[in-house]
Amino acid sequence: MTRLVVVGNGMAGARLVNEVRARDKDIEITVFGAETWQPYNRVLLSNVVAGTMLPDQVRLLDPSWYADHGVTARPGVAVTAIDRRAQAVVTADGEREPYDVLVLATGSEAVVPPVAGAERAIAFRTLDDCQAILEAAGTARRAVVVGGGLLGIEAARGLAGRGLPVTLLHLAGHLMERQLDPEAGVVLGETLAGLGVQTRTGVVVEEITDGGVRLAGGETVEADLVVLACGVRPVTGLARETGLEVARGIVVDDEMRTSDPAVYAIGECAEHRGTVYGLVAPAWEQATVVADLLTGADKEARYHGSRLVTRLKAKSVELAAMGETHVDEASDASAEVVRFSHRARGTYRKLVIRDGRLVGAILLGETAAVGTVTQLFDRGGPVPGDRAGLLFPGLAGAAVADSPVRMPDAAKVCQCNNVTKGQIRACWESGARDVAAVAAATRATTGCGGCLDAVEGIVGWLCEQEGVSA
Repeated sequence: MTRLVVVGNGMAGARLVNEVRARDKDIEITVFGAETWQPYNRVLLSNVVAGTMLPDQVRLLDPSWYADHGVTARPGVAVTAIDRRAQAVVTADGEREPYDVLVLATGSEAVVPPVAGAERAIAFRTLDDCQAILEAAGTARRAVVVGGGLLGIEAARGLAGRGLPVTLLHLAGHLMERQLDPEAGVVLGETLAGLGVQTRTGVVVEEITDGGVRLAGGETVEADLVVLACGVRPVTGLARETGLEVARGIVVDDEMRTSDPAVYAIGECAEHRGTVYGLVAPAWEQATVVADLLTGADKEARYHGSRLVTRLKAKSVELAAMGETHVDEASDASAEVVRFSHRARGTYRKLVIRDGRLVGAILLGETAAVGTVTQLFDRGGPVPGDRAGLLFPGLAGAAVADSPVRMPDAAKVCQCNNVTKGQIRACWESGARDVAAVAAATRATTGCGGCLDAVEGIVGWLCEQEGVSA
């Protein structure tokens, strides 16, 4: 009997264990997690900060799942060494667990900038961090969030939703500079200002004091709660110490194997073809490939990389960004850029097209175009000649992909779990009459949650068509 050991019980490790057990009832599985929590959805932590969800509501698996499925779970037990020659892992308390196959799903850790007083701040990465932030927020008068990337914006919006005045400090010239161009960053900042978040870009933090954050030049931004959201780095120490090939992440091939054929790596700790993915959808795709290979369900399964769609999960802020978003139109004659901006309404839309194919997009502000644009980007299909109709669905008779009636069955509704409208329809026809039942059967809505409205719309439409009560 194959002995599978998984190091890491986060979103990647938990998905792998689930996928393997769904394919094979006999593989002996042991999973170690450094955190004491049962696996939870890290994508939804900003909702916990905002108070719109409780910790139990972001849990991925019930505590009873492991026993019910014959899986040995060791939460709160850190693996400190790998004996590759003996094929065993060693825990912090000296226990040894043998393996035939080892999967590293160690994830990533928060980057803490080397500034004086950093210990006075709280990093925003884990559920424990959320609880520390919430405890501090209970008595705080003002908050500062350092870092204007995805996590920083979500944390700032969550704290503002609790009624705290929040200042967001960012080193770069505009927010989310990796995903957004400067104009989109400005529009996003103005949107956040309307929600109670003051944004300061192009600033350097020099010290975190008892009274707030001191910037280069001497100015102090007052705060009694400082949250750090300065990015993450892959957790690779275990792999490096045991002699596996490590670059920025643990280097893997298309089978997600490391330089040791008995060891795999998936999720945010893995580096595939020079890329470390920091989003959940690639991690779950990788978990599916490894589960197929380990169980023999698909011996030809391979991971070829992911087309990333970044969604901001912050209440009252609609944002999706994908592919090439930074294009110099003056020097890049091969790129066609279609852009619309209406700053007074917090709207910015941009398409980047090459050779008739969509290679990048930014959609900021409420728009029905998200479904259509995301599908075009994901499939690499030809872009319609009516560019305006693509940005403004319904204009000149353009079809609205977000409408359940007009959406083709092949349209991908849930990007995180690769769930199509056709799969949701089939699930509904099999008896799933509400979103919870569809989620249980397909996992749609269980990733970033950005597809919830679409799934509700499809289920409601199907119920209405058949005269069934949802």
